[in-house]
Amino acid sequence: MDSPDVVVVGSGPNGMSAAVTMARAGLSVRVYERNPTIGGGARTMELTLPGFWHDICSAVHPMALASGFFRSFELEKRIDLVVPELSYGHPLDGGRAGLAWHDLDRTADDLGVDGRAWDGFFRPLVERAHEVAQFSGSNILQVPRHPLTIARMGMRILEQGSPAWNLRFRGEEAPAMLTGVNAHAIRRMPSLSTAAAGIVLAVHGHARGWPVPIGGSQAIIDAMADDLRAHGGEIVTDTEITSLAELPPARAVILDTSAKALGQIARDVLPDRYLKALDRFSYGNAIAKVDYALSAPVPWANEHLRTTGTLHLGGSRAELAASEAEVAAGRHPASPYVLVSQPSAFDPSRAPEGKHVLWAYTHVPAGSTVDCREAITAQIERFAPGFRDTILASASQNAVEVELHNPNYVGGDIAAGEPSIRQLIARPTLSTDPWRTPTDGIYLCSSSTPPGPGVHGLAGYYAARSALRHEFGMTPPNLRRT
Repeated sequence: MDSPDVVVVGSGPNGMSAAVTMARAGLSVRVYERNPTIGGGARTMELTLPGFWHDICSAVHPMALASGFFRSFELEKRIDLVVPELSYGHPLDGGRAGLAWHDLDRTADDLGVDGRAWDGFFRPLVERAHEVAQFSGSNILQVPRHPLTIARMGMRILEQGSPAWNLRFRGEEAPAMLTGVNAHAIRRMPSLSTAAAGIVLAVHGHARGWPVPIGGSQAIIDAMADDLRAHGGEIVTDTEITSLAELPPARAVILDTSAKALGQIARDVLPDRYLKALDRFSYGNAIAKVDYALSAPVPWANEHLRTTGTLHLGGSRAELAASEAEVAAGRHPASPYVLVSQPSAFDPSRAPEGKHVLWAYTHVPAGSTVDCREAITAQIERFAPGFRDTILASASQNAVEVELHNPNYVGGDIAAGEPSIRQLIARPTLSTDPWRTPTDGIYLCSSSTPPGPGVHGLAGYYAARSALRHEFGMTPPNLRRT
């Protein structure tokens, strides 16, 4: 393919979903990837010791069973996904924990005094989870297909995104649990955007669960790569693209890059007004990450936590809000929020027999060079006494190193653009077709476009659909496994 129909730059989940969609439409497709291996934020590698397989960025996938692209692609038929009975857990001091079971009834029963309030908050949305997924997984600039569900979700976002967030619950576990998922947005709390992110994630936790892919996140990428090659696509690795001039002629170029990188790569062909809009697109705060090789499972003080794929650490709602406020102010919290995943509790292939891997990150100011290994370890030890004794090896990345690994994460921002309400509406610009640039044939498909961060493939799918319509006069193809 000296002159493929379509060139895709970047092999993350969105780049691969765009490539698969175009190849399924019968077009010739070539993907370029700067790294030796494909996957972007969904790669799995040996980072600590031989035989210990760690997820580079994403580990647990709340959107894997909710994404419209993955449902059409029939991902669950292509790879093995384990859905833990306990979607996520939130340890508190004294061995207590908030437990968000896949089963909403069981969650409410466990919450005691707040059980009825939790059930009333989530049940109307969980029963309509497909409608929540459709809206949250699309461009916000749309006529809602399910206005009543969106209104219900909007009222809950207003409540939990404002000082009224403390009025619903009386105990400590329920508000801590909800704050833990809200904190995924890496922003000051309460805010509308953190509440929106947390509510959507929690709904998926009760509706479809938060699955762990057997073999690591790489399994998702490999499934798409297999399908791409089966339909004539080509992947070129170890090739960094810094200018459109480095690409072969193609009718459509789809970039799975940050908005910042789009402005650099295509600067010679994009109009000044659009380039200025890309320059105004802002990036949020960052993560610092540690991967552990362990001699044994994490000795959580609350034994239920040994059976979940995901944990949110940091204590009470007030503690978490204070921690995130410190990050927003440009400081490193003394007692940070820590997001933990323990995939080897469900996937023995991830570590040698009897051993385990642990994935953890904390939030830090953008561009931080601080090694957070000790801060993360101490927070885990707080809720799992004896954790230090299980550590065989660890690998740490500060925020700058996170960006060096993946330039889409500007300053260490894994969302590829601050997920504020303004930038969820205008991502990266205000448009009903934000994946299409003003220059014919040039498209953006990363998390810098709707629906934003997460492993869902939707941004790539939407960009491909737009390119099919505008460049080739074609409709989206069937993506089902054949």
